[in-house]
Amino acid sequence: MTPANLMKAYEEALASQNWANVAPLLHPNVCVTFSSGTFKGKENVRQVFEKNFELIKDEKYSISNMHWVIEQGMAICLYIFSWSGLMNGQPASGQGRGTSVLIEADGVWQIIAEHLGPNAS
Repeated sequence: MTPANLMKAYEEALASQNWANVAPLLHPNVCVTFSSGTFKGKENVRQVFEKNFELIKDEKYSISNMHWVIEQGMAICLYIFSWSGLMNGQPASGQGRGTSVLIEADGVWQIIAEHLGPNAS
């Protein structure tokens, strides 16, 4: 799997709202920063992802405008993310900027860090 293939699989896994699809794409020491805080380690990240899956029903999630920096065994992907779905039965949506850091170990690419935030003003 290439870094680009990993990000496509990640986009699809998040859209599935199923942790079992997301988990294999994340490094055990993953660190994710959302507007609600920074979560370290796969178990903490699982909890926050599952909370988001529960809050946003019928979510549509997409990643676009990717820019890559790739070095030996490491890749950084800067992108725009967007989502839409139902929160408390009402339509809701948002978008922002994301940065994902991918590493390769034993021929397997995984996400080790992700930062999601608002668009620049």
